[in-house]
Amino acid sequence: MKPLQGKRILDLTNVLAGPFCTYQLANLGAEVLKIETPVKGDLARNLGADPDLNSKGMGISFLAQNSGKKSITLNLKSKKGKILFRELVSEYDAVVENFRPGVMKRLDLSYESLKKNNSNLIYCAITGFGQDGPLSQNPAYDQIIQGLSGVMTITGDSENNPFRVGYPISDTIGGLTAAMALSAALNAPKGGSFIDVSMLEATLVTMGWVISNYLIGGVIPKAQGNENFTSSPSGSFQAKDGLLNIAANKDEQWELLANHLGRKDLIENPDFSNREMRKKNRLRLKAELETILTTKLVEEWVEELNKISVPAGPVLSIPEVLNHPQITKRGILTTLENIPGVEKSIDVLKAAVLFDGDHHQIDSNPPLLGADNTSVYSSLGLGEEEINQLKKEGVI
Repeated sequence: MKPLQGKRILDLTNVLAGPFCTYQLANLGAEVLKIETPVKGDLARNLGADPDLNSKGMGISFLAQNSGKKSITLNLKSKKGKILFRELVSEYDAVVENFRPGVMKRLDLSYESLKKNNSNLIYCAITGFGQDGPLSQNPAYDQIIQGLSGVMTITGDSENNPFRVGYPISDTIGGLTAAMALSAALNAPKGGSFIDVSMLEATLVTMGWVISNYLIGGVIPKAQGNENFTSSPSGSFQAKDGLLNIAANKDEQWELLANHLGRKDLIENPDFSNREMRKKNRLRLKAELETILTTKLVEEWVEELNKISVPAGPVLSIPEVLNHPQITKRGILTTLENIPGVEKSIDVLKAAVLFDGDHHQIDSNPPLLGADNTSVYSSLGLGEEEINQLKKEGVI
């Protein structure tokens, strides 16, 4: 049995943070009903590297994180739309939305209002900055949050900085934070709750080490390229055919590394005698080590160093890591076939968790816009004629 089996989620979210959140819940067994605006639907349906899929409303950005969900269309601005939404709320455990603060209140669909329909409702609002504060009404995208959070100032190196992280990290962290909070709330005693997730705060929380270095140690974090700010030698080093990551974070690992490279003299050098001295003189130490590391291939060093318990690994491209035996053996990728509107099978990522050795296979493909209108609205007692009338009126 999947951990969230039997739990029912109404998903009003768009693009990334919210859909990523509800995708994690779907992977864990929750029933997720995606509620989209009529005609257009989730913006992610039109985003991605394949223009043909975008034109069909099944963009790659949508396909990546909407498996296992159902889709209905509903105009929440219409009177009939509000009534139908409230009927759904009475039958579901949670609502997830990522509108700006105040939008749902203006629609008369706030948490306090919806509790009249379901006293045990869990309501999760994912926004850039939270429900209050001076920035709360600002529009927020991942790039904006990365800049405000300080992430960009610690990414890159002294000559190329600030840099954004190469994928939407703040959106993703916001979604994971919301999924964690919802999982907890769904398993809490009845009574309902309002969950306020700020992407900015969620990102800051994951920066605990660097932020604490400032708050407690008085050190302002800065970009250090591929160097580990906590230790040395720990970072990326040049081998004969490319970059090699080595993380000799412990003193014993440092000594094992130096001895294996035939550089016992570095251990005895007072400039490298302890962690703080190695950090202070990290660039000199790096240069010394690379005189040896550049004599062999990355693959050779990875095998040799890991064998003596010095953590080492290659720097892989996305295609390389997806084809790595460690990934293929664990089965984090799943192939989806016979997707409506998609003329080929596709591979997508599952949740990054195994329960009792199982990734919990998702149960259905990403849905076409409004694919479940008939079944869902019929379950509310509407007949075929009523459903057709709602379509004519633009309610669904």
